[in-house]
Amino acid sequence: MKNNRWYPLYHVAAPVGWINDPNGFCTYKGQYHLFYQYHPYSAQWGPMHWGHVVSSDLAHWKHLPIALRPDESYDRDGCFSGSAIEHDGKLYLMYTGNVGLPNGGYQDQALAVSDDGIRFTKYEENPILPAPTSDSINGSDFRDPKVWKKDGKFYCVIGSKNVEGTHGQVLLYESDDLKDWRFKNISARAEGNEGNMWECPNFCEVDGQDVLIMSPMGIEREENKFVNAVDSGYMIGKLDYYTGIFNHGEFDLLDYGSDFYAPQVTQTEDGRCIMIGWLAMWFADMPEQQDGWAGTMTVPRELHIRNGKLVSVPAKELESLREGSVSHKNLNISVPTQLDGVKGVTGELIAEIDTAKSENFSIALRADGDEKTLLTYDKETATFAINRENSGAGPKDGREVVLTPEEILKLRIYIDRSSIEVFVNDGAAVLTSRIYPAETSQDIIFIPNGDKLTLKQVTFYKLGQGIAQ
Repeated sequence: MKNNRWYPLYHVAAPVGWINDPNGFCTYKGQYHLFYQYHPYSAQWGPMHWGHVVSSDLAHWKHLPIALRPDESYDRDGCFSGSAIEHDGKLYLMYTGNVGLPNGGYQDQALAVSDDGIRFTKYEENPILPAPTSDSINGSDFRDPKVWKKDGKFYCVIGSKNVEGTHGQVLLYESDDLKDWRFKNISARAEGNEGNMWECPNFCEVDGQDVLIMSPMGIEREENKFVNAVDSGYMIGKLDYYTGIFNHGEFDLLDYGSDFYAPQVTQTEDGRCIMIGWLAMWFADMPEQQDGWAGTMTVPRELHIRNGKLVSVPAKELESLREGSVSHKNLNISVPTQLDGVKGVTGELIAEIDTAKSENFSIALRADGDEKTLLTYDKETATFAINRENSGAGPKDGREVVLTPEEILKLRIYIDRSSIEVFVNDGAAVLTSRIYPAETSQDIIFIPNGDKLTLKQVTFYKLGQGIAQ
């Protein structure tokens, strides 16, 4: 029996075993489908399968049978990441077949199809895209296709790097039928400190602009930026479908926390772009492995462009998880304060702080005695930080981001049994991290780091179950 002390209440996680990258995020026959990299036989990374969940509302998810297994010559060492698309009433999965890697080998692209979105059959003529042989493309790292349709043709971007292994890049392909693909171009490539391998590329349209999302490996730390082992970010620009070149601006991060990687997006029927990421980090301590499972997904996030930057906010559908609330308004506090009804193992916390009338402050989450996860705001430098030194089991570290100063600092925080996601100023910055506190650590404490803290409002929602336990 799985120990549920850290198993999420409403974030997607596998029933047992290891998960990492989200895959195949799409809509099909009126439902949202989300697949994920899955090793069902242990809580350690292993030959990758595709796990599968489905939802009608992006908030309540149901487990479905394993969609893909590594059982063919072209994917025998793992069905690596990929994407999904509906075509002629069927659901197609395009994924990377892994052979031999990471101990020498190659990667190719394969196709599987389903009439019902549950049972998938691999295409008999796989692989549809063998590993490239080129002076400018490394055939060993050639993975994670993201497919979409535009003006009657299919396109996909695939993550890659140059032969020398010094610069990451994204390759663009074109097809009429999802089976026969033509190479268009190296669509974008790393310049400067942008990594030596670009994994998990996603191409999407956000508020009428083209956006490339990817997860570079090998970015060097820049003071308090690019601190994680690997990071995920984006570039805004314009794709020339004729030449295959993506003309873009600078690379920037999607999330400033410790645990966010390999996000995948889908375009909803009402035109929104929704993103889900892996809420974990490579090479990090994962205490839940002792309980027979490892890894979880973020909450779905809606993407928008504001002031030339990509911002993300919790998808509106998450409000359906709310099961009760308590609110407090216009509070002036001078000592550490717990507000009535604002506590819990899980929940959604909304707070607005009047920075013009406040000094520096902290908020302790999942607190009990010395155990706490600490959020801190430094007014002079406009720096917002998260600290996990006393968060219980797991990593002991911190992350921070410098904000554009606002008179009212807005926070929206999703707390689950082993994670927190902090959305600052309507998604201008997001910090996502795993935490592993004791079940008794439930308090939320507002702490003035000076003479006063002015809270315009605090609302705490109890949240219901979103994923089968």
